[in-house]
Amino acid sequence: MQENKTRVALIDDHVLLRNGLASMVKNFDGYSVLLEANNGRHFIDQLKNSTVPDLVLMDINMPDMDGFETTIWLKQHHPDVRVLALSMYDNEQSIIRMLKNGARGYILKETEPKEFKCALDSVISKGYYYSEMVTGKMIHALNNLEDDNHSIKPLISLNDREIEFLKLACTELTYREIADKMHLSPRTIDGYRDALFDKLSAKTRVGLVLYAIKNGIVQI
Repeated sequence: MQENKTRVALIDDHVLLRNGLASMVKNFDGYSVLLEANNGRHFIDQLKNSTVPDLVLMDINMPDMDGFETTIWLKQHHPDVRVLALSMYDNEQSIIRMLKNGARGYILKETEPKEFKCALDSVISKGYYYSEMVTGKMIHALNNLEDDNHSIKPLISLNDREIEFLKLACTELTYREIADKMHLSPRTIDGYRDALFDKLSAKTRVGLVLYAIKNGIVQI
């Protein structure tokens, strides 16, 4: 029956944590652990002599080749492999960057086993999973875009500079770095951000990113 199970790869440089996750995954019905790796480079080396996994549990901060780089590599070389980011960090920039790089979900390492299993099932069955603990604001922003007819503004309501700012907000650049990139003062950039928060009914940078993705301004 092995061929009917979802094959999972774990990439994490914390061996004890990785071993614990592997044991948990093996005990879930319908899942098997295909391989474990210390970092992205180790994972790619193992793939040379292994079946490609269906799902990768991806740590973010790792030596040699981190989760951001490894997720991009998978998107380029094995786009059908689904990545679930597993991190200790819930900051917006990490979430945005991982989703933009191709991750299908983002979950905290402190998550309870029941929710962890739910995340795996959701990524496989629906193609995505976003932990409410980490991305409640994202979900709220997305619901606003979908349910409020006035929330999805036509793109014509955004001027060229606002669209340029929105695209840069979808990167890992800080607001100060965006200001440098656009040759504007940080105060002016704050003005763009606040204006877009108001126009798009968003409260966070993640909300801006969701709008950009939903309206085709950027691709993930």
